[in-house]
Amino acid sequence: MKISIPTDNDGFVLFRCPLCGGYFKLTPDDAQADDVIEIWCPCCGLKSENYLTDDVIELAMNMAKNLAMDMVFEEMQKWERQFKGSGLTFKAGKRPRPEAENPIIAGIEALEIQQYECCKRQAKIEPIIKLSGSYCPFCGVKCDGDQ
Repeated sequence: MKISIPTDNDGFVLFRCPLCGGYFKLTPDDAQADDVIEIWCPCCGLKSENYLTDDVIELAMNMAKNLAMDMVFEEMQKWERQFKGSGLTFKAGKRPRPEAENPIIAGIEALEIQQYECCKRQAKIEPIIKLSGSYCPFCGVKCDGDQ
């Protein structure tokens, strides 16, 4: 399974910190760069295992559930064919109704680009965080407001 997460007009992907709930955006190239080992939340400065948004998680769960239900139904159909004429009756029933796999939208456009000189990279962060100071998502260094 592959999930495509759209970028905004500037090429940034939306992330959400599960620890503080803050939203930020990074470019896919920066987020997946070989020299980026961990990502820090620019809002709270903490590291998390993942920063997937709720809609990405929901889509992944629905896709996995649909795939699993299809596999189970196909196996049940095999059993129905195997038992045919053997004196035992087995009915697979109707194919389960799939969960909705709604496409992901880029969302949240009220973020501003912040340049992080320490790593020579950019992120999009909330304007209030930009003014008060943020943490570099690539190295965790605290940066003064509106660099």
